[in-house]
Amino acid sequence: RKEVDESYPDRVLLAEANQWPSDVVQYFGGGDECHMAFHFPVMPRMFMAVRREEAVPIYEILEQTPRIPDTCQWGLFLRNHDELTLEMVTDEERDYMYAEYAKDPRMKLNLGIRRRLAPLLDNGRDEMQLMTAILFSLPGSPVLYYGDEIAMGDNVFLGDRDGVRTPMQWTGDRNGGFSRADFAQLYAPSLMDPVYGFQAVNVEAQLRTATSLLRWMHRFISLRKEHPVFGFGTYEPIEPSNPRIFAHLRRFEDDLVLCVHNVARSAQAVELDLSAQQGRYPVELFGRSRFPPIGQLPYLLTLGPRGFFWFELVEEEREEPRDE
Repeated sequence: RKEVDESYPDRVLLAEANQWPSDVVQYFGGGDECHMAFHFPVMPRMFMAVRREEAVPIYEILEQTPRIPDTCQWGLFLRNHDELTLEMVTDEERDYMYAEYAKDPRMKLNLGIRRRLAPLLDNGRDEMQLMTAILFSLPGSPVLYYGDEIAMGDNVFLGDRDGVRTPMQWTGDRNGGFSRADFAQLYAPSLMDPVYGFQAVNVEAQLRTATSLLRWMHRFISLRKEHPVFGFGTYEPIEPSNPRIFAHLRRFEDDLVLCVHNVARSAQAVELDLSAQQGRYPVELFGRSRFPPIGQLPYLLTLGPRGFFWFELVEEEREEPRDE
C-alpha cells in the first residue's frame, strides 16, 4: 500500500473477499494494507429486508460489522458483474431468497442469483430508489454497477454470468449504441425484449426526461457529495417502534444526519427516540423543508410505501439581542 500511495495516489487497493466482516478486517491491517474491501453480507440482507418487509436483517449484519481503521473504507453495492451471492446467509435464508427472487431455475448460479437490480425488484421505481437510499446512507463507499442507474435488465438465457453482462444501452440505435459491429459479432447480444430492451431503456432517452431514474440518480449522487458525513461519519442505529423501519444517525464533526427508511410496501408510522437531540429541528435534505423541532417525547414520522427521509438535524438559531 505504501508503494501505491506514493507512486499512484489516485488508486486504491480493493479486496474482493467474500467473507464475514470480522474476517475481512484482516485485509485492512493496521490501516497500512488494503484501502477498501467489499462488504458482501450486507447486500443479500437488504434484499431480504425489502421482501420480508422488516429491517431486522440489516440491523443485525451492521451490528456484526467491526470497526475499521480511519484510513480504510467498506465498499458497498447492490449488484455487480457476478451473481447475487448467498454464501453468507443460513440455509433457511438461502431457500427463502431462491423462492422469492429466483423462481426460474435458470436464474440460479453457484450459491447465488444471476439477476440485475431492476428485474430483482420487478422493475419497481420506488423499490430501486429505496434500495439506493439505504445503500448511500450506510457507512462505506457505494459502488454502482453499470446499467443499474437506468434500470437495465438481464438475459437468463445466456450462459454462466453473461446474463448480467450484456452491453450498456446508450441509445435506441444499433446495438444500443454500444457497438457498430454486426449483431452476430457481439460476444453478448444487446437486450431486445419489450420491457428492458435498448429501445425502451437507454441513457439518451433518460437524459431527455427530467423525472427519469438516471436524472434522479444524478441528483442523489450530488446530494450525497454535499454532505461529508456520509463518507466519514459514524453510524448510530436507532431502535424504532416499528420493525418495518430502518433508521440511523450519521455523525461527523458538527454535522448530524438522520436517515429513516420504510422497507414495507404500505405506508408506515414510526416513533423515534431522539430526546438526546432535543432542541434541534430536522431539515429534509432534498427539499430543505423544515420539520417540527425535536422534544423529549418520541418523534413521530409517517412514511409512504417504500419511502424514506434524510434529515439534517440543525440546532435552533438564537436571535441576537437588538441594541436599543
